[in-house]
Amino acid sequence: MTATEAPRTLRECEGCGNMVWIGPLGRGEEARCPRCETVLRRHAADSLEVPLALCLAGLVLYAVTMTMPFLGLQLLGQLRFSRVETGAFAFLQDGYGILSVLVLLTLVAVPLMRLLLLLTVLVGLRLREAPRWLYKPFRWHERLAQWAMIEVFLFGVLVSYTRLADLAQVEIGPAAYGLAALALAQVALNARLDADRVWEALEERGAVPAHGRRPAEEAGLIGCDCCRLVVPARPGDGCLRCDAPMRMRKPNSVARSWALILAAVVLYVPANAYPVMDVVTFGRGGPHTILGGTWEFIEAGFWPLALVVFLASVAVPLLKLIGLAIMLLGIHRRSDHGLIGKTRLYRVVEAIGRWSMIDVFVVSVLIALVRFGSVASINAGLGAVCFAGVVVLTILAAEAFDPRLMWDAAEERKP
Repeated sequence: MTATEAPRTLRECEGCGNMVWIGPLGRGEEARCPRCETVLRRHAADSLEVPLALCLAGLVLYAVTMTMPFLGLQLLGQLRFSRVETGAFAFLQDGYGILSVLVLLTLVAVPLMRLLLLLTVLVGLRLREAPRWLYKPFRWHERLAQWAMIEVFLFGVLVSYTRLADLAQVEIGPAAYGLAALALAQVALNARLDADRVWEALEERGAVPAHGRRPAEEAGLIGCDCCRLVVPARPGDGCLRCDAPMRMRKPNSVARSWALILAAVVLYVPANAYPVMDVVTFGRGGPHTILGGTWEFIEAGFWPLALVVFLASVAVPLLKLIGLAIMLLGIHRRSDHGLIGKTRLYRVVEAIGRWSMIDVFVVSVLIALVRFGSVASINAGLGAVCFAGVVVLTILAAEAFDPRLMWDAAEERKP
């Protein structure tokens, strides 16, 4: 490379395993794999100031959201207020401790952890001497991305509000506005934060593991699953930038994916057959299933909400299960048919998996507020537990699946 040539970066495509050299990108540009069209990198931000400001704003909004009243319900002179985490404790009262833990993790613990981890990294990079361990909090920040569901919860609140408004007078507390602002701040932060730029900054400042580099002749090139650095390494070696185990492919990917999919299929039937909640108002009512709730929205004329609930709670889990099964069968058959389409399908499955949690969050909001004894009450049902299990298992299945194996299998089929 001459002094006038722009620096290039070697990247392993996460979709097909192709090694691609990436040059500098202009504003709004992105680099795609020439074989499977997976986005390898988008234009890197020149500064980390905006993500730092959004992270600080997110922490302030988080404090408001978690400490102020969230929603209130006034029925026959009785007023009941809830907070964001109240639904988790209501699940515990109904005997569903696993749902309580899941809601607390996805709404309270993981969003706070990601903000604090990112703040630690961005502030550490501004110090005169960046701590060498700074790569560790950013690695955890990236690993936890799928499990922070503030924006998913916001959609669940909108669906819940429609149901509550038919029952009684709903009062919106400061935390509800804080939640909306926090979700917007989180979306903006995700859009402006360039993980590659952060990893490069950590490497430039020496905030990486202390072990040395191996010469290229000792090992082949491997792309890190976490920070995407491509270096000569042997399987099992620690990444030179983030210390994550270097692997040619995800270990036991096919077997783990099949096991998780089959477990999700077993839970999918009771998730739709059993009630997700029991609703009683003035002594009347009964169990409500996912499909029953969708039909109620249709009868009430709320077609957009009915469509959202149906897609998130019925269609999306089914799409994930069928899509992953098709991709796994393609690996077993060593099929080379529609590889680009299957790779795109995997990206869709990976991205939409967490949005199925909307129904669980709807139940958490409703059972937190509607606790007026014999006048009106909503309690969680077994279907909510089964459905949450389907969501978690399909997210784990998508994480366990390695789309590069589809391309490897197709290559093995060639004479």
